[in-house]
Amino acid sequence: MEKIDGLTGLTNKIAARLATKPEIFIIHPAELRILRSMSDQDLRAFAAENGWRVVRRLGGRQIEFYNDASVREKT
Repeated sequence: MEKIDGLTGLTNKIAARLATKPEIFIIHPAELRILRSMSDQDLRAFAAENGWRVVRRLGGRQIEFYNDASVREKT
């Protein structure tokens, strides 16, 4: 996966939130733009690498991340 500007900061934000809460909803336009620049396959791989599950809701107004226990058990 190629280097995407802003992805490191967004990764840190998601990780910090998921350390204390079960989910995070990305709704800020700048953050959505970063995630939408990735293909669906790359986005799912990015989430799996970090032990998360990603859900894109119909309409595209938000992208959700959840801790994925099944991924964490394998690593």
